[in-house]
Amino acid sequence: MTLDAHTQVLLIDDDPHLRQALCQTLDLAGLKVVTRADARGVVEQLGRDWPGVVVSDIRMPGLDGLQLLEQLKALDAELPVILITGHGDVPLAVQAMRAGAYDFLEKPFASDTLLDSVRRALDRRRLVLDNRSLRLALADRRELAARLLGQSPAIQRLREQIGALAATNADVLIVGETGAGKEVVARALHDLSSRRDGPFVAINAGALAESVVESELFGHEAGAFTGAQKRRIGKFEFANGGTLFLDEIESMSLDVQVKLLRLLQERVVERMGSNQLIPLDIRIIAATKEDLRQAADQGRFRADLYYRLNVAPLHIPPLRERGEDILQLFQHYAGAASARHGLPARSLEPAQCAQLMAHCWPGNVRELQNAAERFALGLELGLGPAPCQPAAAELPSGGSLNEHVEAFERALIAAELARPHGSLRSLAEALGIPRKTLHDKLRKHGLNFDGGGSPEDET
Repeated sequence: MTLDAHTQVLLIDDDPHLRQALCQTLDLAGLKVVTRADARGVVEQLGRDWPGVVVSDIRMPGLDGLQLLEQLKALDAELPVILITGHGDVPLAVQAMRAGAYDFLEKPFASDTLLDSVRRALDRRRLVLDNRSLRLALADRRELAARLLGQSPAIQRLREQIGALAATNADVLIVGETGAGKEVVARALHDLSSRRDGPFVAINAGALAESVVESELFGHEAGAFTGAQKRRIGKFEFANGGTLFLDEIESMSLDVQVKLLRLLQERVVERMGSNQLIPLDIRIIAATKEDLRQAADQGRFRADLYYRLNVAPLHIPPLRERGEDILQLFQHYAGAASARHGLPARSLEPAQCAQLMAHCWPGNVRELQNAAERFALGLELGLGPAPCQPAAAELPSGGSLNEHVEAFERALIAAELARPHGSLRSLAEALGIPRKTLHDKLRKHGLNFDGGGSPEDET
């Protein structure tokens, strides 16, 4: 039998008759058991979160039970190890318990005694692993919150999706505008997965010349083409055991798309100039700023590749749909830039806050990072015109605090007006104010709502 995640008991005893009898006892009790006559090499087969228990004789040739216990405790201090002996050595029992043994059984013992000890140990193991899993899940959530800042519903939903997908081996398609943070999401998927210790290889397909893209991705043998003087390992092969992030996948030629589809389906790679198929243990995370379904309809992207990639899509919301996150993001990046440059942190003026909130951010988070960097260096925000906003975005350069507050309020309402709302009720809920208050403020600031609704026709 082989040791796997479903094994509940690993039984080690050099006496074949006793080993068989104990195995039958455990097997008849419905436990999945794997037996070994020798303890050497056992630790190498166990992972830290292996869900079973170890039952081992103490006096064995090669590696005895106490030595095995020491190795297992170094692997996982909470792994239950039950030791058995036929010598009735009380000092040995005390030594074993001090070394961390879960239980100590003296031969001969009743079958029920063994089963009771094993079942209690399994219950303990399940509790330990459940608690460990909860702690990891909490740590993962904190890690995601630190990487993907914001409290908007859209970003919270994205964090939930990443958390759910990270634990799987499913290939992922990330869809998002330029600067929205596609590589940040891809790295989070890798770092929170079981592949975190493997390589993360990022490649931008749009930055590769057509003449080298195939060699870069799949590799080549010496002499495969003119100039190929020695073997080259491609990016897919280099990422074996880890994750490959392929950005701007829409820019790949149809010929390369065919090879990528084969790789995704068969999990093998064939270098240029070679007939050898190399098996891959790899996760593919592709990213695009285009609608690949539309590209497929237009013949620019293979439909079969689109459907193969679109099993687990992630949509990154643009910054203009995350208005409540803008100031938090800006302050975070500005603070980081100030610390990096050894400069004192600056505080935003109300007019600057309003300007940030009113801007459309066509470059998304990347554009905001650049603005925060300039701000930390003591420069102007340097924001261009925000074409999706009305003239309300214009702010006074001087004036009293009340004038700045009024301008900030006007810019906030104008920024929300630029988003799609089918009714004044929806707009008021987004701003967190009563409809009557919203109606008064629209009139005061000279703003118009043209979403097709009015306070009078809402009930």
